[in-house]
Amino acid sequence: YQRRVHGGPDRNRDRDRSDAQALPWESIPGISTTYRILKPGQGPVVSKMQMVKVHATGVVKETGKQFWCTKDKGEEPFDYQAGAGSVISGWDKGCLGMQLGEVRQLLIPSAEGYGREGFPAWGIRPGATLDFTIELLQIRWQKKKKKKKKNSALI
Repeated sequence: YQRRVHGGPDRNRDRDRSDAQALPWESIPGISTTYRILKPGQGPVVSKMQMVKVHATGVVKETGKQFWCTKDKGEEPFDYQAGAGSVISGWDKGCLGMQLGEVRQLLIPSAEGYGREGFPAWGIRPGATLDFTIELLQIRWQKKKKKKKKNSALI
């Protein structure tokens, strides 16, 4: 695939890709997933139990096959609760600390992704390493359910 602009290759896209490859990978304490920041964010950071909205693109590292992209036609940004175990562990822990507007690449080993079973419905083979690019769009707190007050009036 080569996008053409005014009859030539997209030099900015190619430069951005090579620039990203030069960025260092950072480790996350307690897990094997690594990340690198492709575009810094600013402001608030993701912490446990917050609701976040992201754009995400997932690729199987071994095959280079994209299996999911929220930017594709008909798709929407993905909402989940951070640090609550509602997504694969490499993603869940790998997105903590992201700043609003940040774009982060996660390299998630099989054990912190879909494991020995893989996810055949999405073309993810058993034991596959996942390469996700995540863009943080929104952070919000989970709304707490209000407790109903008991009527304390004397009868």
